[in-house]
Amino acid sequence: MSLFSPFQLRTIEFRNRIGVSPMCQYSAVDGHPGTWHLVHLGSRAVGGAGLVVAEASGVSAIGRISPGDTGLYLDSHVDAWRPIAKFIRENGAVPGIQLAHAGRKASTRAPWLDGSWLPESEGGWTSVAPSAIPFSDKSGTPHALTIPEIHLIIEEFRAAARRALAAGFQFVEIHSAHGYLLHEFLSPFSNHREDEYGGSFENRTRLLLQTAQAVRELWPQELPVSVRISATDWKEGGWDLPQSIELARRLKAIGIDIIDVSSGGNLPQVQIPVGPGYQVEFSEAIRREAGIPTAAVGFIVEPTQADTILLSGQADMVFLAREFLRDPYWPRRAAKSLGLKLKPPVQYERAW
Repeated sequence: MSLFSPFQLRTIEFRNRIGVSPMCQYSAVDGHPGTWHLVHLGSRAVGGAGLVVAEASGVSAIGRISPGDTGLYLDSHVDAWRPIAKFIRENGAVPGIQLAHAGRKASTRAPWLDGSWLPESEGGWTSVAPSAIPFSDKSGTPHALTIPEIHLIIEEFRAAARRALAAGFQFVEIHSAHGYLLHEFLSPFSNHREDEYGGSFENRTRLLLQTAQAVRELWPQELPVSVRISATDWKEGGWDLPQSIELARRLKAIGIDIIDVSSGGNLPQVQIPVGPGYQVEFSEAIRREAGIPTAAVGFIVEPTQADTILLSGQADMVFLAREFLRDPYWPRRAAKSLGLKLKPPVQYERAW
């Protein structure tokens, strides 16, 4: 398999193995995407990506990272997302969306407003978490979820998936990485519970597995479901690769189709050896040991680098984020550098 070979999950065929990672734009109004999102996501489909995943979209209003995040917690969000999913699909890419709950990392300002915690007095809200442990000394203290509240969140994910389907998305991803709510339950650094959702590996993974099961049951059998995880907290005593491998085995058993393998995000000021492809080894290990397709992410920028990851069997797809912010036509540039030619949209053919 190579960068431009087709890839199939269930009945969905991706024209290549290039995915646009979900990237928050902090530009929605009450959770509703607008023309910015249409142009931002649509241009990546025109640019040649095989999969375009819309940003982390809150399954509830308090599950958003910021007041500018998109959502899928209102029926009116369906109508706002529908033309975006339609445009992506009409331009040859598979339209996907990430379902998310920010947990204790919710209620923040947009990055260009310094990304700091936003108190209720300034339009923010009380965040929630497995335990009342702030993300940092600059964050608000979250409310520790009760059992009934946990069960409600599972239903919120299910309802959000239903809305995503109604909006025309063909690929849905559950966000359980980067220190957001589902990752917070996985990690013993953020989960100090003493009930059935804390303590042992089985208990800490319970919420994610129940959520994945709920989404998989709701999502049509012919369409794929992904889960994004942080393979490690990058700190001894936290969530790590062996636990991620076992989790991936259990996700596969309930019908999850692909694991989007990232890392970190649950602890501030952790030393992470960031560099080109620094997370690919996690994708490779999970793919090999759990026997499930994976997507590699993290500082994948060069076409030959991306192609080598696939040719060497380290992943089944590569997801690019910042490189797509720099160049929405990256797949076309990649194809040219690899000696291939992508067919342009008919509107652009006269320039080729």
